[in-house]
Amino acid sequence: ALASLVPMFAVLAAIAIRAGWIPARTWLVVVLMQAMLAGTAWVAHETGENEEEKVEKVVDERFIEEHEEAADLLLRTAAVTFVISLFGVAGGSIGTIGRVVSILAMSGVALASIPAGKLGGELVYHHGAASAYVKTGEAAPVAPPQEAPAQEAPPQE
Repeated sequence: ALASLVPMFAVLAAIAIRAGWIPARTWLVVVLMQAMLAGTAWVAHETGENEEEKVEKVVDERFIEEHEEAADLLLRTAAVTFVISLFGVAGGSIGTIGRVVSILAMSGVALASIPAGKLGGELVYHHGAASAYVKTGEAAPVAPPQEAPAQEAPPQE
């Protein structure tokens, strides 16, 4: 979600800076958002690295590698985009170019997040990666069924 919000917020900030409504240094908020995105991508990447061996016992390695490659791309693009976004804080043409290039790069990060998330979801929900954390002979927890809310009868005429 953050990967799609950052470029949208950056566009709004760039427009406000260009219109003179806010100073260029306000772009630091965008830089901090991009830093958070790069940081969370790094944490997710490291978590995946730590859990890879355990999940390989229940999921074919090729599916894990596909997800890992997508996650690597996401991490690299998020980190490079963070560095690029720093130029947007500058005033004048350097700042303007930095903001435009940042927005383009942030859009690339958003696009890179799609396969990483999709493949990660497939590992869990399609290939059964979560079963690596269920003890043998233990049933996976299942949420109790919920009743559908009662519907009102249509008014009779």
